[in-house]
Amino acid sequence: MLQLIELFQSFNYNLHFASAANSSDKTFDLKSKGIKKHSIALNHSSFDEFILQINPDVVLFDRFMTEEQYGWRVAEQCPNAIRILDTEDFHGLRKAREQALKAKVEVSIKHLQNDTTKRELASMYRCDLSLIISEAEIEVLRNQLHFEADLLHYIPFLISPQNLLHSNKLPKYSERQHFITVGNFRHPPNYDALLYLKQEIWPFIREQLPEAELHVYGAYESQKVTQLHNEKEGFLIKGYVEDIHAVMKNAKVCLAPLRFGAGLKGKIVDALTNGTPCVMTPIAAEGMFGELLPNGFINDDALGFAKNAVDLYTSTDLWEQSSKNGFISLKLRFDKAEHTRTFKKALQHLEDNLETHRQQNFIGQMLQHQTLQSTKYMSKWIEEKNR
Repeated sequence: MLQLIELFQSFNYNLHFASAANSSDKTFDLKSKGIKKHSIALNHSSFDEFILQINPDVVLFDRFMTEEQYGWRVAEQCPNAIRILDTEDFHGLRKAREQALKAKVEVSIKHLQNDTTKRELASMYRCDLSLIISEAEIEVLRNQLHFEADLLHYIPFLISPQNLLHSNKLPKYSERQHFITVGNFRHPPNYDALLYLKQEIWPFIREQLPEAELHVYGAYESQKVTQLHNEKEGFLIKGYVEDIHAVMKNAKVCLAPLRFGAGLKGKIVDALTNGTPCVMTPIAAEGMFGELLPNGFINDDALGFAKNAVDLYTSTDLWEQSSKNGFISLKLRFDKAEHTRTFKKALQHLEDNLETHRQQNFIGQMLQHQTLQSTKYMSKWIEEKNR
């Protein structure tokens, strides 16, 4: 979201950030970027007055749940505003993979056609453009769900050349120690991966490397997470860290055994940026490397995963080559200037051809029809009930 904010600022947009969420001590200070922040209510007509007063040229929704809540209000009050959905990642795909994992079967179209997918795609059709962070997700949307290509725009994490300038100053192989894994513990895929590590992968690694430790970092560590801490086993729950780069750059190997999920994984980007080789499952590596070599190993077998981790940890040559591979991927696949250019072009096309673009999206028009707007009338009912 911060990268998208910076993109729009680089296009000379005047930005307003509106949220119904409560602030906390971890909330990013948007005022430091010159952005006006607004608190908005759920299921309340006060938003109509708010959005009409701003009268925006572009409205960006953070995930489909936000579009469900406010999209119809934006469409009614500011019909000429371009509506863009930032999917963050494909929630329906993650749900499908979670269902298949629990059933111990391969993901099929039956899993993909879940209720979350239906809600999410309806939201995408109602918008003028949806931002997709992973090429793999675009492939699923296009080939399995036959979603319109003109309504999708690929924009991954954005890495500027300045992010790579410090690569030669990072700690070397001999200066690093221990394994690291990272993830918000409220996110189900991360907690599942942590249990998978604890029960099926780490015991083998520890057997081969009895002095090695696994440092687990992430926000919102609950009791079910902290109880996994075991110093005798070298399985150490470190919890929230203010600066993930400070710990990532000193770790020797990053482990990411995600068994379900979607989108691009921030933990992998953090590892790439800090020259830290990874052992990843295919889910964790998805959309990251394209045809390029990964910064380590990709393996979905627990024993094979553990063996790869030991190899990376103990081989200087393998470690150094994997670290170099990571910087190549960052440079060739996540170039900020290139993705900024293509997004600006897409945005300009919408500005110049919005009426024609919407006429070609007839499914979107149908989903804006009153008979299909259940979220709109549920919101109106809640508002009346709360009076």
